[in-house]
Amino acid sequence: MKKLSILLLLLLPLLTTQSKAQEYVSKRPPINERHFISQAVEKKIVETAAALKNKKLAWMFANCFPNTLDTTVYPNGEGDTFVYTGDIAAMWLRDSGAQVWTYMRFINEDDELRKMIAGVILRQMRCIIIDPYANAFYKETDKVGEWASDFTKMLPGVHERKWEIDSHCYPIRLAYEYWQLSGDESIFADEWLQSIQLTIKTFREQQRKDGVGPYTFLRTTARAFDTLGNGGKGSPVKPVGLIVSSFRPSDDATVLQFLVPSNFFAVSSLRKAAEILNKVNKRDDIAKECLQLAQEVEDALKEYAIYNHPRFGKIYAFEVDGFGNHLLMDDANVPSLLALSYLDKDFANDPIYLNTRKFVWSDSNPYFFKGKVAEGIGGPHVGYNMAWPMSIIMKALTSTDDTEIKECVEMLMNTDAGTGFMHESFDVDNPQNFTRSWFAWVNGLFGEMVLKIIDDGKLELLNSIEIK
Repeated sequence: MKKLSILLLLLLPLLTTQSKAQEYVSKRPPINERHFISQAVEKKIVETAAALKNKKLAWMFANCFPNTLDTTVYPNGEGDTFVYTGDIAAMWLRDSGAQVWTYMRFINEDDELRKMIAGVILRQMRCIIIDPYANAFYKETDKVGEWASDFTKMLPGVHERKWEIDSHCYPIRLAYEYWQLSGDESIFADEWLQSIQLTIKTFREQQRKDGVGPYTFLRTTARAFDTLGNGGKGSPVKPVGLIVSSFRPSDDATVLQFLVPSNFFAVSSLRKAAEILNKVNKRDDIAKECLQLAQEVEDALKEYAIYNHPRFGKIYAFEVDGFGNHLLMDDANVPSLLALSYLDKDFANDPIYLNTRKFVWSDSNPYFFKGKVAEGIGGPHVGYNMAWPMSIIMKALTSTDDTEIKECVEMLMNTDAGTGFMHESFDVDNPQNFTRSWFAWVNGLFGEMVLKIIDDGKLELLNSIEIK
């Protein structure tokens, strides 16, 4: 474990002392129990907490921002890093990519951090090679886990085999950003080429042009959204160029299997992959496949994903099936409709996205919940009246309205149930009722939100929040 500099060892006790004076005692593990320590991250924590006048916000930031590094990162030798999602001892391709994304800004300041994140990318590639249809994996590649009884092709090392488009997109997003920031091309070797070819192959299979394809999934469960209908094949789709995602980022089954936010994510990810393949690998042939597939999906989205809503005008549907059916809702997990401009800045001024953003944060969205204490988007994964902090953070991250941003931050501060951390979801009438006390992704996302607000020159907006 990398040691803290003398400067930070001096500064951190000062921060803790200040917190204690305000009854905000650090909830981080003791230094000798933290999984990974980055001096650059620690310096940013001290700097940011000192700049925030609201001591609860400073305390929450200091608890949440390093949570992935403190508790879920497992360096496993050169070129291999395993990342738990939090209270589940498995690595989701989506979650792990999002968890370490929070620290990408520091990779040129801390070489050990850069190596750790490179190890995450390489581990993700190896996971895709093990099974391109799986969403979560074990650290031990020979481990047989709790879902081994699922009726699908379960392999050793696989925790769960729910096919989700974003399982391939998050690793590409992370690898591309790593390359853009560091210039390091060493990660794009044989495993990269093998994994990206499997991504293309899997996406093509799930366009369903040649039948259902090799993937089916059934689980013995009391939860309808934990399994697929029609003998594990899911609801029928018409092959129009879109890609089936049998499950959502929440790990819930889709109703109509063309999940629109994930198809948009696939478009941007394939184009990033093509750029790497062209410039680094000199594999114009594979790059061309990526670009052709991206264009095909984008064209299909323009034709099939837009719905003319009687209240909001043209909006993006959450799911479609190619037959003309549209599911109008949004789910808190990212990729979501709300998060389209977070994952791809090109959406920021898209009038259809802006209409969609209004729709998802309204009572027209069946999974928007507004209660006595807070409001936000949830989903069937937890159920009625349970809003996800992730949705509130995403609203702030995609907003240009200072009042809206401030309201989101205040709502997050008032619904932590006194824990100093974010949760999976909370009851909008009673935030003391929450799910998952240890969910590293959303903790990091909270820190990312605070830093973005400051980077945007809005520190005074945060400092205008009164202490409660």
